[in-house]
Amino acid sequence: MSAGQSQSAASRNTKRLLAVFGLTSFYLVVEVVGGLLTKSLALLADAGHMLTDVAGVGLALLAIRFAARPATQARTYGFYRAEILAALTNAVVLIGISFYILYEAYQRWFQPPEVDSRAMLGVAVVGLAVNVAGLLILRVGSNESLNMKGAYFEVLSDMLTSIGVIIAAIIMLTTGWYYADPLISAGIGLFILPRTWTLMKEAVGVLLEGVPADVNLAVLRETLESVPGVANVHDLHIWSLTSGVNALSIHVVVAEGASHADVLNAIHVTITKSFKVGHITVQTEPPGWEAAETHL
Repeated sequence: MSAGQSQSAASRNTKRLLAVFGLTSFYLVVEVVGGLLTKSLALLADAGHMLTDVAGVGLALLAIRFAARPATQARTYGFYRAEILAALTNAVVLIGISFYILYEAYQRWFQPPEVDSRAMLGVAVVGLAVNVAGLLILRVGSNESLNMKGAYFEVLSDMLTSIGVIIAAIIMLTTGWYYADPLISAGIGLFILPRTWTLMKEAVGVLLEGVPADVNLAVLRETLESVPGVANVHDLHIWSLTSGVNALSIHVVVAEGASHADVLNAIHVTITKSFKVGHITVQTEPPGWEAAETHL
């Protein structure tokens, strides 16, 4: 990473992601084999979510590698957006798998197969332990990055599905009511959808260069207009390159008699001190220039 390039939030959590990648990869194999042997849709549904964990964390690690590459002549901001694309891909895949689980649960409701509940319970308990460990590893980083949040949500969803599988296994083991398997599977699919939809909206918001959630545009504008020597501001734009790395551009009309250099310095100090912005572009203008420009 070049000296002038900010470190993304996700890149600070690479070791955590690697640890979770190893745990989830191991349990994915265990769960697929267990689901096939026990004929449990709930286990296979959980395995589907675990697959998205493995793929999602793998994408996150790949995205971090790309995002750490220095800027080039063709990509002057570097590869930050690779992390957001990974988060969006995770969300899309997880939504697709959730709908597939709902379809399979509907099909099995009419003819539920007999399930080896005891083995199913054992596999689910192991899965719960793996997911709890993954959550503890990812919890801190999930507050810093959409990419990390995507991985955290996937592990959280798998922990909850493991709990659901355990409940279904206990019901079938004690009562022989095999409808519990497709019923719990449908509940798993329905639970995941709204949380994944939220992640998708946040990722799309970054790709559409919306105002970052941690910046109040109205307060920012008011603060900058109160800087001594500033007559007004316009063409104010702020967006995220990736989670935790915000950029801003602004045109500042300098008041009569004020020093452009002093105003420029004051603007930079104000923004960096009070707002979460790493890349700042300021154009200072004499009075009257703004009349010919399209601005907000």
